[in-house]
Amino acid sequence: MIRKCDEHGYFRGGICPRCQSPGRYVLDDTREEKLGRFVSGALRHFPDSAGVEMDPCGWVSLENLCNILMKRYRWLRKWHLYALVESDVKGRYEIKGGRIRARYGHSVNVDLDYEESNLPYVYYGASPEELDMLLENGIIPVKQRYVHLSTSFEKANEVASVHTDNPIILKIDARAVQEEGFSLMYVNDYIVLAEKIPPVCLERI
Repeated sequence: MIRKCDEHGYFRGGICPRCQSPGRYVLDDTREEKLGRFVSGALRHFPDSAGVEMDPCGWVSLENLCNILMKRYRWLRKWHLYALVESDVKGRYEIKGGRIRARYGHSVNVDLDYEESNLPYVYYGASPEELDMLLENGIIPVKQRYVHLSTSFEKANEVASVHTDNPIILKIDARAVQEEGFSLMYVNDYIVLAEKIPPVCLERI
């Protein structure tokens, strides 16, 4: 559920996490899920099928997307899309200058333009079955455009625990990755993206 606090803006759940106000109703769980699924697909996986034109950096027209959404969901208004974006604790999307894009999670071929990360280390969670292959071949994207790395051990463990009961965390030397000629893009406080992580840069911890 998405609600809006007069002081702190849009939030998810029953009360504002900053002031404990119940706020005002914006979207129920069902509408939030339907809207989120379509927006995720349009901005990450099937822009052409959704009817939006995406530039090389992943941006699409906010106005065009809103028009498509309003035809699909008769109840939707432009501020519902802002509510979805601004209340997302995972920072999936960004809006800037009349455009919107997904920050990460793309399967379409985009060239994101985030700043280079200055973190000394980033982390990747894997299952025991993957470990030998990763240490031998490095980390390469399979179904996504970029490798998604975590900014902390704890976050990597959290992400990997969704897929395996016994996550193994790999520590990645960021400077070594950059010396190998690969960029590490800082997306938000939790995620760094890379096109590839060479095996020489990996250490099991």
